[in-house]
Amino acid sequence: MWRNYWTVAVRALAKSKTYSVINIAGLAIGMAACVMILLYIRYEQSYDSWLPDVENTYELQAWYPHPQDGVSAFMQMSAYVSKNAAKKDFPQVQNAVYVQDNEPVLVQDGQASATKNWYFADDDFLKVVSLPLLAGGSLTAPETAVITQSEAIKRFATDKVVGRTMTIITRGVKHDLKITGVLKDLPKNSSMKIDAVIRLDFNQFYADTPNFLTSCWGCQSGYVYVKLRPGSDAHALEAQMPAWEKRNIPDEMNGNIRYNAGQDEDWHFVNLRDIHLGKAQDSPMTPGNDRRSIATFAIIAVLILGMAVVNFTNLATARASQRAREVALRKVLGANRSQLVVQFVAESILISAVAMLLALTLVELLVRPFAAFLDGDITLSYFGSDGVLLPAIGLTLLVGILSGLYPAFFLSRFQPAQVLKANRSAAETPGSGRVRTILVVFQFAVSIGLIICTAVIYGQTVFARSVDPGYKRDHILQVEELGRAQLWPKADMIVHQMQRVPGVVAASLTEIGVNTNNQSNTYIIPPGSNRQVLIGQYNVGADYLNAMGLSLKAGRWFDGNRPVDDMTQPYPQNLNVEKALAARGVNVVINENAAKKLGFSNAQDAVGKVVRGKLMSEEAGITNATIIGVVGDTRFRSVRTPIEPMMFHKVTAGPGWLIVRYRGDPSSVRAGIEAQWKQITNEVPFNAKFSEDVIAELYKKEDARAQTFAAFALLAVIIGCLGLFGLAAFTAERRTKEIGIRKVLGARTRDIVRLLVWQFSRPVIIANLIAWPVAWWMMRDWLNGFDERIALTPVPFLLAAAIALGIAVATVVGHAMKVARANPIHALRYE
Repeated sequence: MWRNYWTVAVRALAKSKTYSVINIAGLAIGMAACVMILLYIRYEQSYDSWLPDVENTYELQAWYPHPQDGVSAFMQMSAYVSKNAAKKDFPQVQNAVYVQDNEPVLVQDGQASATKNWYFADDDFLKVVSLPLLAGGSLTAPETAVITQSEAIKRFATDKVVGRTMTIITRGVKHDLKITGVLKDLPKNSSMKIDAVIRLDFNQFYADTPNFLTSCWGCQSGYVYVKLRPGSDAHALEAQMPAWEKRNIPDEMNGNIRYNAGQDEDWHFVNLRDIHLGKAQDSPMTPGNDRRSIATFAIIAVLILGMAVVNFTNLATARASQRAREVALRKVLGANRSQLVVQFVAESILISAVAMLLALTLVELLVRPFAAFLDGDITLSYFGSDGVLLPAIGLTLLVGILSGLYPAFFLSRFQPAQVLKANRSAAETPGSGRVRTILVVFQFAVSIGLIICTAVIYGQTVFARSVDPGYKRDHILQVEELGRAQLWPKADMIVHQMQRVPGVVAASLTEIGVNTNNQSNTYIIPPGSNRQVLIGQYNVGADYLNAMGLSLKAGRWFDGNRPVDDMTQPYPQNLNVEKALAARGVNVVINENAAKKLGFSNAQDAVGKVVRGKLMSEEAGITNATIIGVVGDTRFRSVRTPIEPMMFHKVTAGPGWLIVRYRGDPSSVRAGIEAQWKQITNEVPFNAKFSEDVIAELYKKEDARAQTFAAFALLAVIIGCLGLFGLAAFTAERRTKEIGIRKVLGARTRDIVRLLVWQFSRPVIIANLIAWPVAWWMMRDWLNGFDERIALTPVPFLLAAAIALGIAVATVVGHAMKVARANPIHALRYE
């Protein structure tokens, strides 16, 4: 029996080559898309799962879900003091460590080179986070380091570096470090991006700012990792956090206002496996993702596969007349309905298996370019916990059964007497056309919805790059490393030297630039008020207004010739100088958002007013700040990040970036600035980026996800076109005699074409009515995740409708023209 089924199935496929190719190609594309999305989802969910003992390794995160100024922030960082407080109060915490990205200068053979992803730790990091070692051991004592294999080869041309010494400079101090271990390179599916970990004595490192180690609960500048004892319940610890906050976080005074950092912050123990897709995505080591995006791609995979299954069902029921006599004869010869159902489902599984083999071939060809495009370690393996063999077999059976079930029951119900009666066709079975119409509507609803979503995502992606940021973003070269202690006394001289480089229009120090990924906030008290407002505090140079291209809305900018405008503090810290500055008062410039937050009715109203706050160290006390000017709001970060209320202070040393505005050839200007830099210092490497490159890097992940979404949406449309093409071919063939009669009665070719095109256009119109509200709801929700977004206009909806209608017409019209032009005598010839 099974041999007979196999023979019939193969002959049926060979007899209808077009049908077979369309079905197998559609299923193969759908399955390949499913497998690719499965690999992507698995990869996104695999972050940090490769770490030994990861189930007991957590990150202590500081969240700001309800700050007083209304701007939420969910940070992966936490304050240094939270580490010791957690270790002291929770016996479940076995070990804890604080790490901070410092990017020291590495000195080799008298030459300085920049470092990136080099972290300082206050304890043995490897006792908490079990990074796999290639050689050597842990961070046994201060002034020791571990380094990754690739970083060792990059710096020393070998990975045999255990026991060697390397010299770094940080805060102007040299440290000779003994390398105690070599780490295996961290895979890309890691929430950590670490090339070296250096253990230092933090009591000495922060000797000039001891409050950072003991009382600064708002200093989120590093990561706290904890190792919980096996069997510990992190949720139980989080339930104790409110009481923990009350025990550990003291009240503070800001003038006559009492406040507590615990009112704004919540702390959470987050397992390392949950960081990448977790709620906290501010200040990460590596760009994260969210579970909603993962769910979206999973839904797309199901929809694409569903469209391929619909193709099979439509074409199988449309071809019913070609199999009807076969079914009737089998029933006459004694076959029962269950045997026929098994036969047709088996044929469907056969087609599904062939399609899966083709799909896996496509995946083998595409997985490497796909991984490179997403910058991930996505690989295809067939065996093991990450293997796709079992999912592929399951998917083959599922698709085969789903695809063949309805056609099997549909075909097996034919009555032999009706089918074998002269001039009687099973295609006239009631209800089959209605089912096919519903399935075509589903296909086009999915295609239209995906086209709309793709258009909106593309529009928002373009908008994000082109939206007015409030400053002149082009022709900016951003030079880093200027905040090094050894350059502190040279900072003002460096600015003046750079201003003389040919092509340079303006140059200025700054603590805030194009996506500089730093944030500094202080509570400011508005005049005559008992409330405090969280305002960003940033030191800038005198020419920052021109260098960034800001717009002055009211008042004036800083004047380099007015000493009262200057707020430069000495390095190392001199408390007497800070107290003198605080007693004297300072002049500041704010942006429009800060003016609004502080309660001023407009920019001009803010000029001349005096606000108060701790603008220097805690010991310096409250400083009176006179607002001398208001600038327009600026978007230095992503459009997902709300515009920050800012207060600017004019300084001549201290900021870590130099902003250079230039004209002319970018490479010539950069070369000139680099030459000047190397004449000034050989202890700090030159590190500069053009603003265009910074913005491209900022939106790289967003662009990749948008393009991936568009690619899978295109696959869905292609599958829909394949099915429509096959259905149109069979429909036109089935109506050959009808069309011949219409032509004999006087119908013209264009009338016939219009009739057939309208038949397939109606489902498109109905599909729009279904797809539009669903796509509108999804895209509105997605766009609300941006601080600034495009308007959801009718344009993408009308565009999707036009594209879908155009696809339907273009797919059908070829068959319609062929049949309509045929000589009616051939259609009406007696069989």
